Amino acid sequence: MYDVFITKASTYLPNEPVSNDEMESYLGLVNDTPSKARALILRNNKIKTRYFALDKNGKSTHTNAQITAKAVEGLFDDQFKKEDMQLLSCGTSSADQIQPSHSSMVHGELNIGKSVEINTSTGLCNSGMNALNYGFLNIKAGIKDNAVCVGSERMSAWMTADKFNHEAENLKLLEERPIIAFKREFLRWMLSDGASAFLLEPKPRENEISLRIDWIDFYSYAHEIEACMYSGCEKQEDGSLKSWAEYPAEEWLNQSIFALKQDTKILDKYILVKGAESLRTSFDKHELDPDSIDHVLAHISSGYFKEGLKEEFANVGLDFPWEKWFYNLSEVGNVGAGSIFIAVEQLMNSGNLKKGERILLCVPESGRFAYSCALLTVC
Repeated sequence: MYDVFITKASTYLPNEPVSNDEMESYLGLVNDTPSKARALILRNNKIKTRYFALDKNGKSTHTNAQITAKAVEGLFDDQFKKEDMQLLSCGTSSADQIQPSHSSMVHGELNIGKSVEINTSTGLCNSGMNALNYGFLNIKAGIKDNAVCVGSERMSAWMTADKFNHEAENLKLLEERPIIAFKREFLRWMLSDGASAFLLEPKPRENEISLRIDWIDFYSYAHEIEACMYSGCEKQEDGSLKSWAEYPAEEWLNQSIFALKQDTKILDKYILVKGAESLRTSFDKHELDPDSIDHVLAHISSGYFKEGLKEEFANVGLDFPWEKWFYNLSEVGNVGAGSIFIAVEQLMNSGNLKKGERILLCVPESGRFAYSCALLTVC
């Protein structure tokens, strides 16, 4: 078995940062009416700027595959040329199409002139970590000499007003208030576009910072809890999900079936406590001392969870002082599967890391409550 190192990281964020006041200029007004929930949601999530692959007319400027390819291209240099790439592993929850796979489309965008192995991880926020794990295991087993792993999102195109206007019009016809449900609107003000890529190799780079991946663990609580975040379906009274394929085609628009939705009631109840439970399991499994951790990078969807997450960790004996936490949510926004990659890239290239330091990664996924965590060592 080989050691595995992140030897280079690269981030691509499309266009210029978008402020809170500008958001509806890009996403548009549902039913030509300013959102009443927007200010409250933004105040709670504490996001100040984010990135959209849109112009101010709501027109797309990049596909997810293009954003991802841009991040990958940032890895190429004199030590690692594009034709050297052996494995491309991509994770996203917002692929541009149902089929073919996201990694296929990214491979096509890269124009590297050769065949490579590809892997696509789908789902929600953990899809990026799953893509990383696939590359990690291939290098560790000696199957590949290098792997490029990417987490990306392009959710803005899912959140433009035209995706919800038909539902609002249908509510008018039913003589109901033409306001889309909170479970749909909530996420319009939460999500951001971007991608970040890691180069994995079995040796660290000389005279440069590399990060050794010591382990990656995953946990799912789908055996205990119903779905919380979902798309392409509608949640039923008993908590089950009814697939888009079971609805007449006209209902896809009437009920915004393909919109990304979140059940905020069970989100609050489970997201933090199960995250702490899973992390405690990993610390016990690896006999890891919390005091040995120098940097804590935890993906959170909203600043609303920041204090609560620290408290829940402390409740299971993992009381990390604030000076060890690294957050970039307020500037970058919630990039889903790409968030933890972007945070690692920023810290890795900050010039603040010292050899021997340990970096803890924590990623929750509210789809049906799945979690991942990893330990990196600075080399």
